[in-house]
This record gives sequence, C-alpha cells and structure tokens, in this order.
Amino acid sequence: MNPQLYVIEYRLHGKPATFIIRLEKMDNALAWHWASCDAGVGIIPKFGRQQVRQVSKPMAERYGITEVKWRLAGQRTARADSDATTSSESAEP
Repeated sequence: MNPQLYVIEYRLHGKPATFIIRLEKMDNALAWHWASCDAGVGIIPKFGRQQVRQVSKPMAERYGITEVKWRLAGQRTARADSDATTSSESAEP
C-alpha cells in the first residue's frame, strides 16, 4: 500500500481545527484518534511499529473534541461523522 494524504477536520471546545496526515489507510476510528493527537490528548507513537492505545470517540468527546471529519487530500467531500468505524460513504459539506 502507498501512503496517502488525508485531511482531518474537527472542533476542539467549539473552535475549528484542521491538519493533514500521511497514512496508508484511514477510517473514522483512526480519524478520532489522530484528531485527539493533534489536540494534545492522544499519544503519537515514537516509532512506526510502536503500538499505542487509540483514543476512542467517547474519550475524545470528554476532552472537548467533536465533529471529526476526514477526506482524501484534493477531494471536496468529507467523511460523515458517525459511530461506524469503517464507513466509506461521503457526506456533502
């Protein structure tokens, strides 16, 4: 697999935040985890193969992270914020 660029958008205590990350795959669970890392809540692994416990959606919401959406860089539609962890349906912005 080739890594791709993903744009993750979220709100932290109501303020919008956006960042870009290069990963081989993305799903809703990973988007919530990486949004938590960007917000300073989650742990970023020091080495690519190091296993860290992912931050879940309920845990992220406790720290004020909401409305996490993700998309491939260069695409206009964001993935819907849902409880499903592997949804691949697009939502209109």
